[in-house]
Amino acid sequence: MRWKKRGLVLEPPLGLPWARSHAALPVIDSLSDAGIALFFSARDGQGRARIARAELSLDGSARPCISRDPVLDLGSLGAFDDGGVTSSCVVDHDGRRYLYYTGWARGVSVPFYLFVGCAISDGGAFVRVSSAPVLERSAVDPYLTASPSVLVEEGRWRMWYVSGTGWRSENGRAKHWYHVKYAESDDGITWRRDGRVCIDYASEAEHAIGRPCVLRGRDGYLMWYCARGSAYRLGFAESQDGLTWIRRDDELALDGSQEEWDAEMQAYPVVFDLAGKRHMLYNGNGYGRTGIGYAVLE
Repeated sequence: MRWKKRGLVLEPPLGLPWARSHAALPVIDSLSDAGIALFFSARDGQGRARIARAELSLDGSARPCISRDPVLDLGSLGAFDDGGVTSSCVVDHDGRRYLYYTGWARGVSVPFYLFVGCAISDGGAFVRVSSAPVLERSAVDPYLTASPSVLVEEGRWRMWYVSGTGWRSENGRAKHWYHVKYAESDDGITWRRDGRVCIDYASEAEHAIGRPCVLRGRDGYLMWYCARGSAYRLGFAESQDGLTWIRRDDELALDGSQEEWDAEMQAYPVVFDLAGKRHMLYNGNGYGRTGIGYAVLE
């Protein structure tokens, strides 16, 4: 699985009061021959993320157009997402659009808390389904939930999401551990989970497996994600049923010159098909500080 790097397609917006840095966690909104529309996360001067929307062409023939206002703003004071909202995935179902996102809240003993939220659009603005998360802490997810990838199959909603397994103090700072688990739902709002782990740590050096992107293939399921030891790198796994996965990270290769924007890190992939080719959007250095790039499967 060799991907040809094509460079940056979206640099961080810098001229908006709520978007001073970063273009992170791309999510496909719509596709057409003229280009793509995507959601992404930008940060304000205090580091708080909001979800933005942009329209762009992958060949660079059109200047990106970025929304003047956020698609989803900060949650209300004291809510699980008052410290930031970051994009995860969009599901179109029965005429409604479900925007799943990660809500951030600042912590004391640890730097942040993360939980999965959902907002729905009936054709207009996205409105939160609740001021509470749809994936709160539980006995199987006692620390955090984040970054869901959701598919709907014959009425069954299936979610692959990030789940925290703990925090440790290293050099006076709290360091997180998280991997990928599985949940199901009948309506996309109320989820059942039993602690099923889909992508676990490959070694003791690995401590974070982030942002799964799951597609249904002809012979099963495909998942792209990022895994972190010293720095995030892209990973890939396959499954027959979406439950038992085989990691094949070594089979994923990004061909192309080491550019300044992604030389240190590749993270947060989203994969889609357009014009008969498979494409990937992903982030580079600084968790999206350098913007969004893309690659094409050869």
